[in-house]
Amino acid sequence: MSTISYITQIQFGYDSLGLLKQECARVGIRRPLVVTDAGVRRAGIVARVLAQLDGASENDVYDGTPPNPNERAVRAAVEQFRAGGHDGIVAVGGGSSIDLAKGVAVCATHDGPLRSFAAIEGGASRITAATASVIAVPTTAGTGSEVGRGAILILDDGRKVGILSPHVVPKAAICDPALTLDLPAALTAATGMDAIAHCIETFLSPAFNPPADGIALDGLRRAWAFIERATNEPHDREARLNMMSASMQGALAFQKGLGCVHSLSHSLGGINPALHHGTLNAVFLPAVLRFNASAASVTDERKMARLAQSMALGPSESPDEAIARMNARLGLARGLAELGVERALFPRIVTGALADHSHKSNPRDASPDDYLALLDASM
Repeated sequence: MSTISYITQIQFGYDSLGLLKQECARVGIRRPLVVTDAGVRRAGIVARVLAQLDGASENDVYDGTPPNPNERAVRAAVEQFRAGGHDGIVAVGGGSSIDLAKGVAVCATHDGPLRSFAAIEGGASRITAATASVIAVPTTAGTGSEVGRGAILILDDGRKVGILSPHVVPKAAICDPALTLDLPAALTAATGMDAIAHCIETFLSPAFNPPADGIALDGLRRAWAFIERATNEPHDREARLNMMSASMQGALAFQKGLGCVHSLSHSLGGINPALHHGTLNAVFLPAVLRFNASAASVTDERKMARLAQSMALGPSESPDEAIARMNARLGLARGLAELGVERALFPRIVTGALADHSHKSNPRDASPDDYLALLDASM
């Protein structure tokens, strides 16, 4: 039996930021805390958001989100949320800011440390409807966290964990491609490959959810067709719109689960938070695709052929080969060694990957030796 649910209201399109005040009123947020990062603030986007909120000022902004959000930042933002008498959150930024906002929404309204709400600690059942409302305003096209039911956060003990619950789904997502027009090329490429990884892994997950499969394949088609244009021609409005849609679509399909690409990138990202999540996904994708190609759920439904069709590949080109070539064209790392990852880390990465929630929804069961082989193939 499958549970299929799409529950987030999405305002999508150029100039949709102008609907922020309306969405706050709709979900009952009167005094929001804006959660963002310093770079988004410097880019002037926070000022544009504040201009949409009556009575909001610079004092209503938390901009301490790190590139890989962690428990320390959650605590700091929770303190500001409570001290300011806020009743909701407007998350502005990439997946890091939106995920941090979700962690704050839970911890500001529930007792206990962040780890007590982690999925691998059985924390999903501890997250209730008391969770503060979040409105998400993405400024990148990659994670799709604005429509996702989870947040990926690093605990004080170094584990990178998922906070998963229907209660953390933002009450509204405002997807305005105009906010991505000035995104640097390297970040456009890395976040774009993150979206591609989401579409591919959700599609390959063995869970039965045909609507999610359709959404994921269409998202992949858009991302694959437009990622290079968005990277090389940043003000191409059509490319930016399609990349933002692909990002959103990949996350709409998250309810199927992800796979070994994410279990590995979550683990390694927890060990070295300086590594970009989208870049790691891009590096792991080719090896994991080859590993999953023989899974029964993949072969029976001709899923690799359907991926190739969505990517408009030729008859002799496989998805894993095409992704490796795309990574090179986008200027992304060709392997883990280029990112400074050493084989001495492999045992720690494998331990984390086996414990990650994404491990269980991969189409083919991965053993410790399989993970070691995947890491070696990704060097």
